[in-house]
Amino acid sequence: MTAKLTLADIVDQRAYERERDEFRARIIALKRLRRVAVGPIVTLLFENRDTIRFQIQEMARAEKMLLDEQILEELEVYNPLIPEAGELSATLFIELTSKPELEEWLPKLVGIERSVELRVGDEVVKAEPEAAHEQQLTREDITASVHYIRFQLSPQQVERFASDPVQLAVNHPAYQQQVDLTEETRRELLADLRGEPAPAAG
Repeated sequence: MTAKLTLADIVDQRAYERERDEFRARIIALKRLRRVAVGPIVTLLFENRDTIRFQIQEMARAEKMLLDEQILEELEVYNPLIPEAGELSATLFIELTSKPELEEWLPKLVGIERSVELRVGDEVVKAEPEAAHEQQLTREDITASVHYIRFQLSPQQVERFASDPVQLAVNHPAYQQQVDLTEETRRELLADLRGEPAPAAG
């Protein structure tokens, strides 16, 4: 079972400032392997323990969180995004910045969080929205620009993931796009699926 983050993993502000530059550089390199653009406006960032720790540390820094209770609340929110063996967990971003684009696309893309597919050889694994976040993010007439999703793979699918071509696709009436995973990204995500430490970035 993948170890979740605890209070002991989140260092205080002074300790974090000392390690931040090095940790941030490592996370940027890691995210380069774990970020996949699917067409022009959708990006998935596959999360792991390190990316989630970075998220919490940066939030604690920005919001000057000094109390254990504040950190425990963040851990409760973000720990479910750390994948277990046999799972991939991702943050889906709809990459739009202008108001007209958001007004055009967000109503069109309702249900996108259930339209993402992992195509492993000739098998299709559909994304499931992260239950804890789905309630706040799902609307009937407009979608959010960020969603949290996961893929559950059987042991056989994990082995196929290691050897067969893998595609990430969005199969939505308003947005049909797919992309092949690179060998580097596939190797990185295979570590998540096997519940192993990620290969060193670089």
